[in-house]
Amino acid sequence: MNDMRTGTTFSENGDPWIVLESDFMKKAQRRPVMRTKARNLRTGQVVNKTYKQGDSIEEADIARTKAQVLYVTGEEYSFMNQETYEQYMLKSEQIGDAAKFLHEGMEVEVMIFEGSPVSVKLPIKIEVKIIEAAPGLRGDSASNIMKEATIEGGVKMQVPLFIKEGDVIRIDTRNGEYVERVQ
Repeated sequence: MNDMRTGTTFSENGDPWIVLESDFMKKAQRRPVMRTKARNLRTGQVVNKTYKQGDSIEEADIARTKAQVLYVTGEEYSFMNQETYEQYMLKSEQIGDAAKFLHEGMEVEVMIFEGSPVSVKLPIKIEVKIIEAAPGLRGDSASNIMKEATIEGGVKMQVPLFIKEGDVIRIDTRNGEYVERVQ
């Protein structure tokens, strides 16, 4: 139970799960519990789970391999292992929120459970191009003012006023926030 941190994979009822959020709670006169928010890697279902002290949780045997995004067709994503040239197909439900940052040619880590791909893990920081941004207004620059911009893939996000169309920025894929402008 103490190892249930964000990013931990475990197996329950034959399905692989990944912990999205975890919170250890200890109240007076009660046994401590671990509250987690976990995503089923096969179905994409997200559920809240609570584990008590003494519950045994089996670690999932997940292999990880580097792969490149080949193409996207509707709700399916195609990946290719760079070493063996093996191809994997995953649905957007299996990928989860990471799907909005995927684009052709990007390198990711494919998670494989019992011989079949179940999900992908993005690099923590990725570089994307701004395809649409409103012009920044001069004036109040003492505070951290943000504006909305659209990045590759059509995702809208908040960026600083000085960012303009055509700039390349670095974003954090864990929370989808702007990190810095790339020179």
